[in-house]
Amino acid sequence: MFDKLTAVETRYHDLTLRLGDPAVQADQSQYRTYAKALAEIEPLVHAFQRYKAVLGEITGAEDLLKAGDAEMRELATEELRSLEAQRDAVLEDIKVLLLPRDPNDEKNVLLEIRAGTGGEEAALFAAELFRMYTRFAERQSWRIEVMSANETGVGGTKEVIALVEGRRVYSRLKYESGVHRVQRVPATEASGRIHTSTATVAVLPEAEDVDVAIDQKDIRIDTFCSSGPGGQSVNTTYSAVRITHIPTGIVVSQQDEKSQVKNRAKAMKVLRSRLYEMEMRRQQEAIAKDRRSQVGTGERSEKIRTYNFPQSRITDHRINFTTHQIVNVMNGALGELVDQLSTHFQTEKLKEVTAAS
Repeated sequence: MFDKLTAVETRYHDLTLRLGDPAVQADQSQYRTYAKALAEIEPLVHAFQRYKAVLGEITGAEDLLKAGDAEMRELATEELRSLEAQRDAVLEDIKVLLLPRDPNDEKNVLLEIRAGTGGEEAALFAAELFRMYTRFAERQSWRIEVMSANETGVGGTKEVIALVEGRRVYSRLKYESGVHRVQRVPATEASGRIHTSTATVAVLPEAEDVDVAIDQKDIRIDTFCSSGPGGQSVNTTYSAVRITHIPTGIVVSQQDEKSQVKNRAKAMKVLRSRLYEMEMRRQQEAIAKDRRSQVGTGERSEKIRTYNFPQSRITDHRINFTTHQIVNVMNGALGELVDQLSTHFQTEKLKEVTAAS
């Protein structure tokens, strides 16, 4: 492991020198390539440097322990205990950073939210979930573009699909996929009885042309008149697009844009990402039947989180984590939940790697 860390550190210094080369700086494409490579290994190199620094301090404390008087030895013993704890903690960080990277972590995502069981209350909850993710995205300086939305007349959402763009979006949102359950008294409930409703969230890594090849003979494209708001062109021009992927039966409809060309491009983006996720799921199922460690990659059937409004409580059932900050979370303060999930699943992967080695 330490030979690999030394090689990575050498690579880090080499990249740093290259980025300082005027010729590289003049070539923006090459500069971005080197800068991206540097950013990817920088956390690991910094952790390794911290580890070596702590080892040096441990050596100093051990020398003091051998040569000092009784009082100095007592201080050195206490210092040594603290430094050894630091060493072990940094080593655990290094092991996590050495885990195989998810190739999709840097990708943008298609966020799909659909109302589940619960009628209008489920649609209202779906709209609130989308608002929660939108506010979280704003906190991360991400950009959200609504691809399509099917709204109800009282502020609810039957379905919304949005493209989320920014730095490491998939790495932060990938564990949000699944069934989200809400428990509360609906505004329309006269007796004050608590209802339970659900919404499903899907987080799909955005697929590029190079990720998924779609044969034109495998798709059927139908055009039809748009419905809903949109001005004079609604119901007069065939701008809406429905694409059917014949081998899988996946159907994608898009009518948000007045331009048929733009609607087709958006529909193809959604189709490509769904096919990419399907292929990811197929590969993962081939690797292991037990996919609990792969939450967020397509399992929609099991409840992952409960939002209990009367108790101001959110519980993530996968990691038994509970917070009573439901108002803050619904306003976009998802950071603690996201960090807890990332830490848990990284730890699980580390256990698997350790057991296999």
